[in-house]
Amino acid sequence: MVGGGRPVTVHVPASYTAGHPAPLLIVLHGYGGSGGSQNAYFHLGDAAARRDMIIAYPDGTKDHSGSRFWNATDACCNFDGSSVDDSGYLLSVVSAIKAHVAVDPRRIYFMGHSNGGFMSYRMACDHADVIAAIVSLAGATFTHPGDCHPSAPVSILEIHGMADNTIDYNGGSITGPAAGTSVSYPGAQETVQTWAQYDGCHPVGSTSSKRVDVDADSGTAAEPAEALVETWAGCRNAAAVELWTMPGSGHGPTISKAFAGATLDFLLAHPKA
Repeated sequence: MVGGGRPVTVHVPASYTAGHPAPLLIVLHGYGGSGGSQNAYFHLGDAAARRDMIIAYPDGTKDHSGSRFWNATDACCNFDGSSVDDSGYLLSVVSAIKAHVAVDPRRIYFMGHSNGGFMSYRMACDHADVIAAIVSLAGATFTHPGDCHPSAPVSILEIHGMADNTIDYNGGSITGPAAGTSVSYPGAQETVQTWAQYDGCHPVGSTSSKRVDVDADSGTAAEPAEALVETWAGCRNAAAVELWTMPGSGHGPTISKAFAGATLDFLLAHPKA
């Protein structure tokens, strides 16, 4: 069974032909969510099918409150101090899917929201030899750069709202598993700066004239694209690091119709070198 007993929904596009490797995207839910709820929130299906992508939605394990979570970074979101190895588990999901369908080894991607974004960074840290690129919506990497040791460049896209009061755009802290403790997480800018350093990019990002429509409730009718795009150039192995900042958006923006195509195109543009 794909997923080692945990439910994993895998969508294989109608265009798939046995023996012809296709891109694989693993999508990770936020704290308290599920693979099904994340599928409904991101609505990537049609856009992924048009791009001949295999897409999978696994579930985290449940904590004492019954909320599903990923044991990602020290900040988010293992509130019980569980020993569950989600990094190893998700790598096994990739392997299990590869045993059933042909997957392009240069185009294996992760995308997540909130806790799923944190977990996507964890996967990039632990399995940079496998993962080509990730997209994180309202997530963050490890606070201390030395806690992550990517063995190769991984392309990174962080998407974050400046009005996010759950995972603050400028960084903050989350109550830890031990009583009275809290663990910090970096802000969006610090997250991408850290990955620019890992990937050997130019240390200073540049703001593009390009805008992206992420939040359907932001922007205007004449110009729906509200997210500001900052890029880091010169990364090793043609990797890319980008930050899409939504000026007035919160933790769970209303996903626009353009979101799926824009994020999937970022991933597909950055295969493993």
